[in-house]
Amino acid sequence: MKKIFLLIVSVVFFVSCKDSEAEKKAILPESNAKINNVSIIIDESLWAGELGDTIRKKFAAPVDGLPQEEPLFTLNQYPSKIFEGFVRKSRNIIIVQKSDKTGYSHQINQFAKPQQVFYVFGKTNEEILTILEQRSAEIISKIKAGDIIENQVRLKKAAVSDAKVRSKFGVGLTIGFGYKYDMVEDDFLWIRKQFNNGASYNSVLVYAVPYETIEKDNNIVNNITQMRDSIGKQFIHGVLPNTWMITEPAYAPYLFETTVAGRKTYLTKGTWDLKNDFMAGPFVNYAIKDEKNNRYLILEGFTFHPSKSKRDLVFELEAIIQSVKFLK
Repeated sequence: MKKIFLLIVSVVFFVSCKDSEAEKKAILPESNAKINNVSIIIDESLWAGELGDTIRKKFAAPVDGLPQEEPLFTLNQYPSKIFEGFVRKSRNIIIVQKSDKTGYSHQINQFAKPQQVFYVFGKTNEEILTILEQRSAEIISKIKAGDIIENQVRLKKAAVSDAKVRSKFGVGLTIGFGYKYDMVEDDFLWIRKQFNNGASYNSVLVYAVPYETIEKDNNIVNNITQMRDSIGKQFIHGVLPNTWMITEPAYAPYLFETTVAGRKTYLTKGTWDLKNDFMAGPFVNYAIKDEKNNRYLILEGFTFHPSKSKRDLVFELEAIIQSVKFLK
């Protein structure tokens, strides 16, 4: 009888803990902050020294592939004594502090939702610096992944139909408000959003190529460049005659291997140029190996926003591209 009583108490305690945890999550306020913004909670004396320099070097490093230097994240520093109110509701928070222990912790939805909070603490500055060196790449990856999801959530709130993408290429995409089908061909789609009174735009291209276009030799970045230039000459023309989009010839694009929708992907980042004209901007090209359909699906985003920040525009394009779902 005593055992049964203890079992009942244990179950009730477990359920009540689960319920209280669920209630806590239910009443959490909505997080705030723009995409690619990070709140750094660190006291002024540490921020002004080597620790602050290291944080800025790691988390505000230049973004690869942009024509002008822009930071990976916009950093907002707050001393620990004012870590309350709207600061606690920041979507991305890194807390750096001296402590009688040394360690690292990653918490989800601690003060708001969605939210990521990273704790870096140590007895000395040197111990904190060591943890930052060890964990910065992981923290950056988690923040970027979380902001991609947040961007996709915002896009879904006023999504444009992806029916043409589905019917022509057998994949779904989350395409946000303002994007329109600018060109629809049998094997090519150009989806574009204009803003700034039509003077600027974000574009998404969708097409497919056979394996040999990408894999004809070991020079993958050159093969992707040739493919881009061929597509640009065929489809992406300027207002003036004899102008078309090419890959900026003066600088080789960055090439990364990654995974999108569970498939091997070549990610290329660089600058596009309009041949025989003066237009240019950044691009991101995802060549996704689709073995089931014996092809590379190409999803490319490019931005034209002269003399203005382009980081968040390119990030929106990456959020659209990474939303891809293969339907067959």
